[in-house]
Amino acid sequence: MGNTKIEWTESTWNPVTGCSEISAGCKNCYAKRMALRLQAMGQPNYRNGFKVTCHPKALNLPLGWKKPQMIFVNSMSDLFHIKVPCEFISKIFDVMNRTPQHIYQFLTKRAERLAELSDSLLWSKNVWAGVTVEAADYKYRIELLRQTKANVKFLSLEPLLDDVGILDLTGIDWVITGGESGPGARPIEADWVRNIREQCLEQNVPFFFKQWGGFNKKKNGRTLDGKEWDQIPKPLEEVCV
Repeated sequence: MGNTKIEWTESTWNPVTGCSEISAGCKNCYAKRMALRLQAMGQPNYRNGFKVTCHPKALNLPLGWKKPQMIFVNSMSDLFHIKVPCEFISKIFDVMNRTPQHIYQFLTKRAERLAELSDSLLWSKNVWAGVTVEAADYKYRIELLRQTKANVKFLSLEPLLDDVGILDLTGIDWVITGGESGPGARPIEADWVRNIREQCLEQNVPFFFKQWGGFNKKKNGRTLDGKEWDQIPKPLEEVCV
């Protein structure tokens, strides 16, 4: 289990590593930078750099984690990348279904494949599905997410690259947003974030603001209009009580 500084989760589990660019948000991918760095350091799981690689030896790791955790699945990849075999995805779901003490969160930009495979997968209540919507052009992913059998569906509007406009949050349980960070980070406008926050409040959907981002994300912080927005879905509230 890898502890993480990602604000909306606690740990990471990477039975798959590597990915490829598919949309605008991929341009400055942090996972690609990290994978190439780990390859240079000789880390065995990154011997292929950022090429999609399945790691069967990592599949059963959560079976030994007794303490309940929020686990971000494939923080270094995309579970529904076309190069991840259906059989391997099913094995990952089997482990998640067998460990109900954990909450598993995964994000994909490949919402079409997520929707296509959804009916063939077993969705226990602790498996949360999310899609990335970094700009208005990708709002179609929200409708594809709605078509899945996930009990908790969430959006990551990060890195937020423009004003996403009107959002239909019907059937959506959580919205996360934030700016891009690291070298070459593209700017974010406060009004873009406010627009999302106001629509979440109007539609009674928990809103989480992760960061302003930029080259020095710690300095820029994560306060919006004098407040840190850390709202979480009701299923998680029940776990945290």
